[in-house]
Amino acid sequence: MNIAILHYSVAPVVGGVEAVIQAHTRLLLGAGYHVTLIAGAGEKAALPEGARFIHIPQMDSRHAEVLRISQKLEAGEVPENFQELSASLQASLEDALQDQDVIIAHNLFTKHFNLPLTAALVRLQEQEKLKRNIAWCHDLSWTSPHSRRSVHPGYPWELLRTYLEDSLYVTVSEHRRMELAGLFNRPPSLIKVVYDGVDPADLYSLSPEGLALVSQLGLLEADLVLLMAVRITQAKNFELAWQVVAELKARGIHLRLVVTGPPDPHDPGNMAYYQSLLDLRHKLGVEAEVRFVYESGPHAGSGYIIGSSLVNELFRVCDVLFMPSHREGFGMPILEAGLLGKPIFTTEIPAASEIGGRDLTCFRADDPPEVVAGMILDWTKSNPSQHLRQRVRQQFTWQAIFNKDFLPLLTGGDPA
Repeated sequence: MNIAILHYSVAPVVGGVEAVIQAHTRLLLGAGYHVTLIAGAGEKAALPEGARFIHIPQMDSRHAEVLRISQKLEAGEVPENFQELSASLQASLEDALQDQDVIIAHNLFTKHFNLPLTAALVRLQEQEKLKRNIAWCHDLSWTSPHSRRSVHPGYPWELLRTYLEDSLYVTVSEHRRMELAGLFNRPPSLIKVVYDGVDPADLYSLSPEGLALVSQLGLLEADLVLLMAVRITQAKNFELAWQVVAELKARGIHLRLVVTGPPDPHDPGNMAYYQSLLDLRHKLGVEAEVRFVYESGPHAGSGYIIGSSLVNELFRVCDVLFMPSHREGFGMPILEAGLLGKPIFTTEIPAASEIGGRDLTCFRADDPPEVVAGMILDWTKSNPSQHLRQRVRQQFTWQAIFNKDFLPLLTGGDPA
């Protein structure tokens, strides 16, 4: 499927809509679609690899001729060269779009920044020369307190509040959908909502290896991610950790507990202890929830040992540092989690108390697992930022939105 994305400008121009287009382009290319960006300003080198770029200078809202026309339009006057420019844009667009299966036009049907362009697209739509037209509406001139003074009754301003029957309208929020439905005097059900998203790899500064590991461990889908940034030794009290995970799972929490360090393959006793932990994990039914980095590498059956940089990436992704240790020489992960602003649940080891004082949540190494699980649950229930963090990573990543809401638009289906 060939998909064209239209806007006044694309990268490297900096802007909110430009950033959304950049994200959509990456996702579409990753899903195997052919993507062409058509804009008045932009550079192919700044676009995701594999995207085509067609430059039509007079699509740019800052083009000198467009600015002259827009200045008169904002004053309520339709300049003589309006139709000439619109016809020129229509001819250029008709040529550029002839092989495109889907057209996604960002703001071009609802903003006044280039009305000759809007008029050209409306005529192409009315002449049935846009195979599947998706009008992606971030902003609306007719309902904006700032832009309302720039539009006037009559043509061409009325185009910005005219519902085109064969177009699919998309807004970026429920509030904007209600605004657009009111503007068109149409049922809100005719308008789809597709939210903007975030890229965890960018926000967490994940390397390609780190992103692969996070994906392998299933961290972005979890309600709660506990991190044990330790090597595998009996002093770390993994047995209690496994039981706490089993208790949280029984209470309906979809979680992951990640152990970053490896066993010592040269110590038969340590490897035997590691095997006993695998056996206990199986017995408690938490094999999906309790994950060793050591077993989660790119090569099945080969032990995976990561360095401090990847451990730091896991720190950024996790929700909680969990240290149920019997003893610690110092407790370096407490400093690391503290600097990153992560809550810490730890046993009352001396170093932890000295470092963290009252800023830690402490329990005893022999506390029942249901008590420790209850402490963690109390924290999750009382922490609004954790609720939002969970919701964003599960529902509002670009990939999640693309799979659930974007892809159905391309084939005529409804978002989930």
